[in-house]
Amino acid sequence: MKTLKIAIQKSGRLNEKSVEILKNCGLSFENYKSSLIATVANFPLEILFLRDDDIPEYVQDGIADLGIVGENVIIEAGADVSYLQKLGFGKCTLKIAVQSTSTITELSQLNGKAIATSYPVILQKYLSENNVDAQIRNISGSVEIGPGLGLSDAIFDIVSTGGTLKSNGLKPFKNVMDSEAVLIASKGMELNPEVLELLQRIQSVLRAKATKYVVLNVAKENLQAVVDLVPGVKSPTIVPLFEEGWVAVHSVIAEQDFWEKINSLKLAGAEGIVVMPIEKIIT
Repeated sequence: MKTLKIAIQKSGRLNEKSVEILKNCGLSFENYKSSLIATVANFPLEILFLRDDDIPEYVQDGIADLGIVGENVIIEAGADVSYLQKLGFGKCTLKIAVQSTSTITELSQLNGKAIATSYPVILQKYLSENNVDAQIRNISGSVEIGPGLGLSDAIFDIVSTGGTLKSNGLKPFKNVMDSEAVLIASKGMELNPEVLELLQRIQSVLRAKATKYVVLNVAKENLQAVVDLVPGVKSPTIVPLFEEGWVAVHSVIAEQDFWEKINSLKLAGAEGIVVMPIEKIIT
């Protein structure tokens, strides 16, 4: 049995969530805060803690079999890897931003302008696709200070909440791409049995995170209307209650669907609705 290697971010916004999803998959490992490598005790896996910029190359070259990293980092690196699963965390948008007092309103107005960024590859591709000839200034680190220091007319960077832009006198101008953390693999590893098992574990955790277990009471005469609203994975479980003419309905439903249907459930006669988290869903 092959011992896999998975590369995740050593520190930064993806580290905590990457560790969390691996632990939620039932993997047992220690010393991950003080070591560059952690060995999983109950699965053939070693975890490498790297700079996120290094992860795509390590996976591409087969030094690591798997990696968890932002889509934007993979595209910027031009890495030839296999995408296995979007992970639903580390979501952000790469945006062009200009000074809050700027009169730029059209993309074409960036012609001849200087744009500071740490993502020159993604930016150049976007500008070329839109026939914009701007000067790209590659800056590592705090690109937000570029316009304020007169180094650039705009910036291109990751934006999560927009607070950093505002505090530096900037405003978002154009959304270029959305990004989130993804699980990637070296080419040829997609059908490896251990990779498939780990992928199945991760997918079961993701399904559970987006799903809730719902228990409610309803009179039998209103049962069909409720079942139509919460049909479950295949069908709900119906349990007779001590009170004659009433049943308990146990079902599984996507959390977003539940909030959209809560009023309809009440109108259909559902009472005593209880919503609980689910740890895993195996299909």
